[in-house]
Amino acid sequence: MQTLTRAGLIEKLYSHVGLSRSESAVLLEEVLEKIVSTLEGGDAVKISGFGTFAVRKKGSRIGRNPKTGEEVVIEPRLVLAFRPSQMLKNSVNEGMMKKVAKKG
Repeated sequence: MQTLTRAGLIEKLYSHVGLSRSESAVLLEEVLEKIVSTLEGGDAVKISGFGTFAVRKKGSRIGRNPKTGEEVVIEPRLVLAFRPSQMLKNSVNEGMMKKVAKKG
C-alpha cells in the first residue's frame, strides 16, 4: 500500500491541472493553510463528496497507567475528527471489493 504525500499531491496537480510544479506547490499549501486556519478558528471544513473535518471537545475522564494500573485524570482537550461522506465510503468499499475479487 502506498502513502499519498504532499509531494505526490503536488505531482498530481502538476500532471492533471497543467500548472507548473512550483504553482502546484503554492496552490496545495494555500488550500491546506486555509483548512488549518478554519479548524483553528473552531469552524468545520466540509468538502462535498469527501467528508467533514471538525474540532471536537473531549471532556475530562479517568484513565489508567498501563504499566502501574494507577488511575490518572486525563484533562479535557480538543481533538480533530474526520467524518467521511457516504460517497467516499461507497467509493472506498467498491475499490476494496475489486481488489479482493482480483486476489480471489
